[in-house]
Amino acid sequence: MTPAFSGSSPYCYSNSLAMVLGADSPAPSAIEVLTGSPFGAQLVEGGLPHFDPLGWDPDLGLDQAIDLLGWTCQRTSGGDVTEAIDRLRQASKSGPVLVGPVDIGLLLHQPWSAGEANGSDHWVVVLDVDDEKILFHDPDGFPFATLPIGAFAAAWNSQLVECAGPFTMRSDFRRVRQADVLAALRSSLPTAQRWLAGGRQDVRRAGPGDGGLGAGAAVERLAAHMLAGLDDRTHRHLAGFAVRVGTRRLSDASLWLAEVGALDAAEIAGLQARLLGSVQYGLVAGETQTAAATLRQLAATYDDLRAAVAAACGT
Repeated sequence: MTPAFSGSSPYCYSNSLAMVLGADSPAPSAIEVLTGSPFGAQLVEGGLPHFDPLGWDPDLGLDQAIDLLGWTCQRTSGGDVTEAIDRLRQASKSGPVLVGPVDIGLLLHQPWSAGEANGSDHWVVVLDVDDEKILFHDPDGFPFATLPIGAFAAAWNSQLVECAGPFTMRSDFRRVRQADVLAALRSSLPTAQRWLAGGRQDVRRAGPGDGGLGAGAAVERLAAHMLAGLDDRTHRHLAGFAVRVGTRRLSDASLWLAEVGALDAAEIAGLQARLLGSVQYGLVAGETQTAAATLRQLAATYDDLRAAVAAACGT
C-alpha cells in the first residue's frame, strides 16, 4: 500500500483555514480537496498554467470549502489602507482572521523575499494588530511572524494579485450546521464533476472563448508549449510551484476519494499524481521530451476521472 504523502507543500489557504477553524477543522489535505482544486487544469492565453480547474481560484475554493464544512464567516474587501487596517484590527480582537490574497513577493519577513510584487498569491492568519505592527501565522513556515503595518498593507494591496480584490479577509467564523468531513466530501463530488467537465458556469472567470483551455486540453497544450520551449517565467512557475502543488492535490484527492468509497476515481487520481509528480525531474533536468510525453499521458486521464466521479455521484 502506498503511504499518503506528508511533508511541505504550498497549501497556504488550506493550512490557514485549518488554523482559523481550530480543533473543529479537518486535515488541510481534506480542505484542499473540498476547495475543488484537484479536479482539472487550466491554461488561459497570456497566463501561467495551473493544475486546477478552468475558472477556479483559491478565493472561490475557500468559499466552497467553508460552506461544505458547515461554517459561515464575514468576508470583506476593498476600501483604502486606513479603512482596511481598522477593519483588520477590530476583527482580530474577536479571533483569528484569514487574510488573503497577499503578494508573497512583498512579505518582507521571508528571507528570500525580493521586496518586489510578483503577483504570487498567499494567505496568512492574522492574530493581532497594534499601533505599529501586525502579528500573524504564515503557513509558509513562519509562526508568530510580524511586519510593520505599512509593509503588510503593501502586500495585501498588491495590484499584481488577480485573485479576489485588495484587502480581502474573512473573520467571525461560526458553525451553522454539523457536517463531518466525509459527508462534506461526498457533497462536493457533483461540483468536482462539473469542474472536470469544464468549469462551474456560475463562477467561471475564463473559458474557451476567452482563450482558456481546461482539463486534458490544457495539459495537452502545455505539453506542446514545453516541446516548443518554455519561457523562463513559465519554467520557474512549473518547476518551483505548479507541478508539486498539483501533484499533492491529486495525491490528496486520491486519499479522500477512497475514504468516501469512490474507489475508481481514487485510483485514477492516484495515477494522475504519479504522472504529474514524475514531470518534476524532467523539468529540472531539462529532459523536455520525456516530461512532455508524460504530460500527454496525464491529459488522457481527465475524461476518465470525470466519468468515475460522475459514477460515484450516481449520474
